[in-house]
This record gives sequence, C-alpha cells and structure tokens, in this order.
Amino acid sequence: MDIRQTALPGVVVVESPFVADARGAFQRCFCSRDLAPLLGTREIAQINRSLTARSGTVRGLHFQFPPHAEMKLIRCLRGRVWDVAVDLRAGSPQLLRWHAEELSAANGRMLVIPEGVAHGFQALENDSELLYIHTAHYAQAAEGGVRCDDPQLGIDWPMMVGGLSDRDRALPMLPALFTGFPQ
Repeated sequence: MDIRQTALPGVVVVESPFVADARGAFQRCFCSRDLAPLLGTREIAQINRSLTARSGTVRGLHFQFPPHAEMKLIRCLRGRVWDVAVDLRAGSPQLLRWHAEELSAANGRMLVIPEGVAHGFQALENDSELLYIHTAHYAQAAEGGVRCDDPQLGIDWPMMVGGLSDRDRALPMLPALFTGFPQ
C-alpha cells in the first residue's frame, strides 16, 4: 500500500495496486500492518456500505464529536465519487480548508479522514457504492455536520449539487467567526 499525505494533516490517500491476470483482478483493501502508522492504537469498530443511485447527489458533510470522534477510511467499490475532507479542528493551521480526491472502482484509491475532519462526497456516476471503515461506533447524539454549500468552505463541487437528504439540507452553516471544534 502506497500512502500519500495531502495538504490537510492526517488526511491521506492510500493506493493499493490491482494484481490482474486472465481471471480478473485482486486488490488488498485493508491491511492493519500497512496502515498501522495511520491507525495508531485505534481499532476498527464498524464497516458500512452506501449506495448512491444518482450522479450529482451529495452526501455530507458529516463527522462525530468527541468522545465518539472517528477516523474514516473510504473506498469506492462501484462507480466514481468526488470525496471531500474539510478540516474543522480548532487550532489547525488548515482550518476550513478542504481536500478532494476522485475515488473509483477503477483507481482503487482510499481516502483516510481523521477525527475532527468532516466528510462528504458527490456521486459522479449513477449507482456509486462506497465502503466505510470506522474507528468508532455510530453515536446519534454525537453526530455533527456542516452544509455542503457553506460559503466559508467554498467547495468547488464538480457537478450541480443535488439529491440532498432532509438531514443534510438542515445542516447548519458555520458561524462567521468559527474557530474550530475542540478535539
């Protein structure tokens, strides 16, 4: 596994090559030994899968507050998505900056999103499917989120934003003097 740091501390891209032959292909999707420098003492608590039926649909931006904050490892199993990480950590020199990667079944990339960083994505193809690996269990009382169209973030979504859930449409904009969430 090739691990590449992005401009946001702790947000990394993991590339795992496909090994192909006449039968098809094989890819290592998770390896605790290779990912140990990223995971530290964290353990995998939950694995989820999402399917987004229509291109243009945006899900997020989501995170969980401490003590349920989580690291997420995101892979695209089918289709293509534009996966976004937004730094919301108090004291971070990258506060309110975002990083995006195209994740697809074809490129095999995984985006690692640490605690305090919000996550969202836009489906670039119909029927895009993601696999989420979480280091904490979902806790409804600890869920947080920010509007995907918050002007303070200025996320340059590749397609017109569509398909927002009622929950995501109701997410708040950040306050004008937002200084980050404590970790």
